[in-house]
Amino acid sequence: MEGIQNRKLGNIGEEVDLITLLKVIWLKRVVILKITTTFIALGFLVAILSPKEFEATSSYLPTTSDSGKAGGRLSSLASVAGINLGGIEGGEDIPPSLYPNIVKSIPFKKDMLNAQLSIKGLNNKVTYREYYEKYFSPSYLAILKQYTIGLPRVIIGVLKRKKDDQEQISNSDKDIVSLSPTEMAHYKRLDNQIFISYNEKEGVLRLICKMPEPLAAAQLAKYAEGVLQKQVIAFKVRNAKEQLIFTQERHNEKKKEFENIQTRLARFRDRNQNISSSIALSQLRELEAEYSLTLSVFTELAKQLETAKLQVSKETPVFSVIQPISVPMEKAGPNRMLIVLISIILGIFVSILIVFGTEYFFFLREQIDKAS
Repeated sequence: MEGIQNRKLGNIGEEVDLITLLKVIWLKRVVILKITTTFIALGFLVAILSPKEFEATSSYLPTTSDSGKAGGRLSSLASVAGINLGGIEGGEDIPPSLYPNIVKSIPFKKDMLNAQLSIKGLNNKVTYREYYEKYFSPSYLAILKQYTIGLPRVIIGVLKRKKDDQEQISNSDKDIVSLSPTEMAHYKRLDNQIFISYNEKEGVLRLICKMPEPLAAAQLAKYAEGVLQKQVIAFKVRNAKEQLIFTQERHNEKKKEFENIQTRLARFRDRNQNISSSIALSQLRELEAEYSLTLSVFTELAKQLETAKLQVSKETPVFSVIQPISVPMEKAGPNRMLIVLISIILGIFVSILIVFGTEYFFFLREQIDKAS
């Protein structure tokens, strides 16, 4: 032991002798082997206890209606019916590169909690929320991690929930989102289960969803696809829909007014069929003029209503499916061979580090004793 400590390990300002280092490793091979074996055993344990994951994927080509060819064809068709589409501007597009931000947003995750999933052993479908709150059983590794490394977080979470229950903070502002600890746990899990990427070179979107069961992974991906399309479409056609709602309301108002004046004019003509007085004729002309004006406005609003409907259809983006969602046949994780390989490399590295650290510590202590 003294011979090992007297070697030039870590002498400041001197070159480290490679042969000496190799000799130290050889002399301490038993210690290195024991530490490495421990890491390998832990690696095997992690690989075996890690829960299975199934990955459902799909690819899309996001296409939006442009103001060029599609708009020109739609305008020409509308002009046949006497409708002008030039007065309504379309909404803004969401760049596909921002779709990952939509997937990470709270409204998207909140909607995903209602995804209907088929779980093995259950006859009826359950929601994503119900699955993880009532039926999902975490792996032994997750439980071990929660109550060892994650124990402080569990204690803090319990204390925080008690504090929140005592304070009973109520949020009356609808524009501010309040999340419960349970919802936060769901949202964090979704961050690790749903991914979307955009290849700018190819212009292709790729959606990935992970779940402990293959069918549930495919169903979650299908639901995520629908929610994503719904939110993108809602943003795109927002202006056109607002215009449609406004025009529909004015059209309904003018329709009632037109039906009212039409009924008044018909009744007046029925009551005054054989009367040719100047007063009656004057009233008839007034009613006919009011009828003509109302009919003109009502007809114009009817055209604008059809224009607004066509504009909503024109502005609705479409996702062209390149690779449809399918039920995964093979598990995507965990990669047990990789886990074991990492544990071997990590065990060798840590064991060598411990050996040299120990030798350097004894060397420094010996130098201090000699100096004193």
